[in-house]
Amino acid sequence: MRLFVKRLIDIFLSGCALLIMAPLSAMIALTIYVCDRCPVLFRQSRPGYKGKAFTLLKFRTMKDARNANGLLLPDAERLTAIGRLLRQLSLDELPQLWNVLRGDMSLVGPRPLLMRYMDRYSTEQLRRHDVKPGITGWAQVHGRNALTWPERFALDLWYVDNWNLTLDAWILIQTPWQIVKRTGISQSGYATMPEFLGSERSKK
Repeated sequence: MRLFVKRLIDIFLSGCALLIMAPLSAMIALTIYVCDRCPVLFRQSRPGYKGKAFTLLKFRTMKDARNANGLLLPDAERLTAIGRLLRQLSLDELPQLWNVLRGDMSLVGPRPLLMRYMDRYSTEQLRRHDVKPGITGWAQVHGRNALTWPERFALDLWYVDNWNLTLDAWILIQTPWQIVKRTGISQSGYATMPEFLGSERSKK
């Protein structure tokens, strides 16, 4: 019953947010296209519930800039001026409301990371996929990307073990304040966080 109610809340709130934010989303899309001349949306396969892949949607914040060897430059160097502002305000996440409406994600849950991390998790860390990934989550209101990987996983697993509708409501209420503070957006030298290299290496 709790999961059913959570899904109803996701559908209602994401649907309302999509309608309310439609003018802002259109303005952001136009700005990205005019200023950066690149695709407006960024699409990437991410692991969802039980690790099943889905296509995550975001407003594009980085260019496809490469070095002389054809390799992508570090994320921090590819981040556009508009992209930096969108990330500071978390507006790049708006298209993920479609992911919530479609059922790929929930409003609240552990953030979906990269598919290539799946075989780097410990058995315990894999439990973060026992719930749907979210636009915001317990880790996002406790440090965001300023957390170390072990800290982030510990918070994600605490949420998996303790989630309830009241906790979801508290996280949703706290999220706007975290956005306004603009803290924990990224770690020094990275657009977000350093790459997760594995459960043992991440502790060093």
